[in-house]
Amino acid sequence: MNQNLNRRRFLLRSLGSTLALPGLPSLMAKNVSASTAVQAAKGAGAGANRFVAVGNLLGFQQKSLFPETTGKDWELTTLLKPLAANSDQMTVYRGLDHGLKGGHFAVHSFLSGVLNSEAKNRADGNVSIDQFIADEIGFQTRFPSLTVGSEGGIHGGCQIAWTKSGVRVPPITGPAELFQRLFVNDTEDRKIRRKQENSLQASILDSVMEDAKYLSKKVNSEDKEKLDEYFTSIRDVEKRLELRSRWADSPKPGAPFEKPSDRNTVEDLPLLYELIALALQTDSTRIATLEIGGSFLPQNLGIKKSYHGLSHHGNDEEALKHLITLETYQIEHFGKFLTRLAGMKDGDRSLLDSTAVIFGSGMGSGNSHTNNDLPIVLAGGGYKHGDFRKVPGTGINKVPLCNLYLEMAHRMGVEVDAFGTSTGTFV
Repeated sequence: MNQNLNRRRFLLRSLGSTLALPGLPSLMAKNVSASTAVQAAKGAGAGANRFVAVGNLLGFQQKSLFPETTGKDWELTTLLKPLAANSDQMTVYRGLDHGLKGGHFAVHSFLSGVLNSEAKNRADGNVSIDQFIADEIGFQTRFPSLTVGSEGGIHGGCQIAWTKSGVRVPPITGPAELFQRLFVNDTEDRKIRRKQENSLQASILDSVMEDAKYLSKKVNSEDKEKLDEYFTSIRDVEKRLELRSRWADSPKPGAPFEKPSDRNTVEDLPLLYELIALALQTDSTRIATLEIGGSFLPQNLGIKKSYHGLSHHGNDEEALKHLITLETYQIEHFGKFLTRLAGMKDGDRSLLDSTAVIFGSGMGSGNSHTNNDLPIVLAGGGYKHGDFRKVPGTGINKVPLCNLYLEMAHRMGVEVDAFGTSTGTFV
C-alpha cells in the first residue's frame, strides 16, 4: 500500500471510534477494526413510540419471582409485590431465553441473543435491540440512544448495548454525566471548537473515502466485500457528524433541578430512572438502556457481603434473604419508574402507553449461573397487559426471546423480517 494511504490511518478520537482500512490480504494491508455510529436528523415529538430496556447482571430468584398461576389471575409473588400498582400495565413471561450457555460470559447477550464471540460470523453482529432500533429511527432525536450503566465490577463494565460491528457501547456512568448531556448547553467557545472538529473530521472522511474507492478497483472479490463493509462504517460516521451539526445550535431543554452529584449505584438508581424519564418526556431520545451491574454494592443497603458471592447462595437462608433485599430494591424502583411514566402526559396518552419497557436479565439462575428461563417483564408500549404467560421453552416449539424483540422492533416502526436468533414474530 502506498505511503499516502498509510499516512491516512488515524483515530477519530472525538467520535470514540477507530476508523481505518480493513484487512485486505490481496494488498497485504494490516487489519484495523472499525466501529459503527448512528444516524442523524431532527424528530417529531409527542405520540412517538419509545423503547427502554433495564437489565441486571445476576438475575432474580426464580422461586420468589415467577407466579404459579398463568393468565390474568396470577398471584403477586414476593418480588412482584412492588409492581402491584402496575400489574395491569405489564406482562410477566416465563420460558424465554436465547438458548445460550456461558454464565457471566453470556449475560451480555440479553438484548442481542448472540454471543460477542460469534458476532463476526453474522451480518448484524451481536447488535442489541436498542442499537438495532436506533440505527433505523435514532436520527429523529438529539441522542439516537442513551446507554446508562457502570464501568465497575469484575466482568468488564456495562455490557448491555452492542453495535452491529460487535463494539460495546460505553455507558453514561452516573446521574451527573447524564444530567450534563441532557440539560447543559455547550459554551460558545465549545460550540466553535465542535464545528471546527466536525469540519476537520468531515475532510478526513472525504480523504478516506477516496482511498477506499481507489483500492476497490485493485482488490479481489473477497476483499471487495470487506471494503463494502468499510464503506458502511464511513457512512455511519458521516451520519454521526451530520447529527452533531444538526443539533449544534439547538438549545437543550431547561434543567428541572440543579445538577446532581454521583454517589453510588444504589443511591443513584432512583435519580437515573428519573433522568431517563425526563429524556423521554423532552424527546431528547426515544431509546434508552439501563444496566444494574458490578457497582451495585450490597454494602450500601447494609449488607456486608458481595453481590456476586451472594448469587452463589447454595440455598443458604441468610444469603437468600440478602438477595431478596437487593432484588426487591431494584424492582421497587423499576415500579416507581413505571408509575412515573404513567403519570407523564404524551399527547392524548401517557408516556408509559407510548414507551415499551423490557425488564430482566441475561442470567436465569444466579446460583447455577445459567442463561435459560430468563426473568422477563414487559410493560407499557400500548400492548395488552395483565397476564403471566408461560411460553414454550424447550424442543421444536421453543419461542426465542428474540421473537419478542422482533415484535418490539415492529412496534417501533422498524419493518424487518428477523432480529438476532428470532424464528418469527411473537405470538
